[in-house]
Amino acid sequence: MEKKEISQAVIGRLPRYFRYLGELRDEGVERISSQELSERMKVTASQIRQDLNNFGGFGQQGYGYNVEYLYVEIGKILGLDKQHNLILIGVGNLGQALVNYVNFERRGFIFRGIFDKDPQLYGTRVRGFIVRPMEELCDFIQENNIDIAVITIPKEGAVQVAEQLTNCGIKAIWNFAHVDLNVPPHVRVENVHLSDSLMKLSYNIERYEKEQELEN
Repeated sequence: MEKKEISQAVIGRLPRYFRYLGELRDEGVERISSQELSERMKVTASQIRQDLNNFGGFGQQGYGYNVEYLYVEIGKILGLDKQHNLILIGVGNLGQALVNYVNFERRGFIFRGIFDKDPQLYGTRVRGFIVRPMEELCDFIQENNIDIAVITIPKEGAVQVAEQLTNCGIKAIWNFAHVDLNVPPHVRVENVHLSDSLMKLSYNIERYEKEQELEN
């Protein structure tokens, strides 16, 4: 059977479905229609049905979606039924904030070690983790079954670090460095550019203000 290719746009919406369904479950809601879910999420009911149909649909005509079941199934699709071991590279303010964000652990993302190239940081601790030198990186990845490396270093060193991680057998990189990483296809990368998000927000402010001027 030919494998169906799921668009990145659909995949990008799955975490949002998962989050809203988790809130519904916590509220004690047992079932919900696509229309009711669309009103909460500000996404059309048609879009919700199309997205979920990529994975089998999950709904029943006249009944809607079982909230608990759909929450669990989307979690499985996202790989959240498994534990993922993480390392951090770059013990600056952002890196420390990520390590200290305990909500990652509730989703199965567990930090196992932190690394930096600054010798003055070696042996210091962040949330109980000892800062390790980069020379120990490969052995640590292999000995601790590390899936994901989180990069929070300046862009000048990120490309070299990504190459080192690839050679060490890392499966995925969560990249906060301000540079898009090009790695082999078997290494998955999620590039997070915080300034891009702020610029998008700035655009939306400008667009709203211009719309208000035209209306007035």
